[in-house]
Amino acid sequence: MGNNNLSKHHYFYAVGLSYKKADAEMRGKFSLDAAGKTRLLEQAKNEGIGSLIVTSTCNRTEIYGFAEHPFQLIKLICDNTQGSVDEFQRVGYVYKTQEAINHLFRVGTGLDSQILGDFEIISQIKLGYNESKSFGLINTFMDRLTNAVIQASKRIKNETEISSGATSVSFASVQYIIKNVNDIRNKNILLFGTGKIGRNTCENLVKHTKNDHITLINRTKDKAEKLASKLNLIVKDYADLQLELQKADIVVVATGAQNPTIDAAILNLKKPLLILDLSIPKNVHDNVQTIDGVTLIHMDNLSQMTDETLENRKKHIPAAEAIIEEIKAEFTTWTKARKFAPTINALKEKLNAIKNSELDFQSKKIADFNEEQAEIISARIIHKITTHFANHLKDDNTMVDESIEWIEKVFQIDPAVK
Repeated sequence: MGNNNLSKHHYFYAVGLSYKKADAEMRGKFSLDAAGKTRLLEQAKNEGIGSLIVTSTCNRTEIYGFAEHPFQLIKLICDNTQGSVDEFQRVGYVYKTQEAINHLFRVGTGLDSQILGDFEIISQIKLGYNESKSFGLINTFMDRLTNAVIQASKRIKNETEISSGATSVSFASVQYIIKNVNDIRNKNILLFGTGKIGRNTCENLVKHTKNDHITLINRTKDKAEKLASKLNLIVKDYADLQLELQKADIVVVATGAQNPTIDAAILNLKKPLLILDLSIPKNVHDNVQTIDGVTLIHMDNLSQMTDETLENRKKHIPAAEAIIEEIKAEFTTWTKARKFAPTINALKEKLNAIKNSELDFQSKKIADFNEEQAEIISARIIHKITTHFANHLKDDNTMVDESIEWIEKVFQIDPAVK
């Protein structure tokens, strides 16, 4: 399928898995790092997939794209992750055409986020769009749809209070610590990993706990030092991780490692330890729970937290949905017009051909035939006829595909002409 034309044999799908049905371990199997995304896009290009966007976050891995059959997209995910087709069939989902469009709008506007109102996902969608565009894998439909979702996300963020208060996993983790740890100001906190979630969590910890006993460790030390200088915190080398774990009362892990870097073997504890693993795949091995005094909390546990702020956000869902419906209606109008425009243009050409033939015939048959007036009148009639057909195709109750087929059959319009 060409980059700017939708083949009748290709459909728009959303395929993937999310926190709703897949636990953290399963999501870890299907997660895609940067290299994995690149491999997937290269494979899609080689296999003739015309347009798609890939996202992979701690809460979901998804492809939005065009295919003859959804398995083509599912295969791309499974071929480039540790997940199998059987596992995908157990926890994954497939949405087609309008359902797929609806799903992308809800995901991109934070309504489908693990924590309602978390807008982090829209930046991932933008990133996926840019990556696909660099591979020539964005067609006109996908371009317009992505921009519509970005517009909806921006309006919901600006016009509703669905994201009021702090958001995301970093917010939930700090709230959990505050509610479950006594004398938080005097506890030793170790933050391992200073990516986006790590940075947000760290800033929230400083802001809400007033704790100045926070130590940062990151595989790339200069990233940790940059954050530490901003917040006036301590930085330790990655080689000091095991020693710093023994000193800590609370450990927040937010790394992008593909395998656990903390397990029972490196913990030699003399006091209780609370560990929050905010990583996908999991970066703390479950075996740490065999050690007395260790409490391990994963992000899935955090999302189950009920909080006044989150409850308040639910009140703004109807307003958010109204904005989505408005922008989605504009997009639907555009897709319909785009679908029938070639047929209307071909119809106009057909009627003009009939007109030209008839004017030529009458000009030879009728004395003093006023061809200029006849041209004006017939052009107006053709314009009115094609406008009637266009209005019919724009109507929400019209079966567009069937109507296009009927027009092509009645007027003998060759699809190749369009």
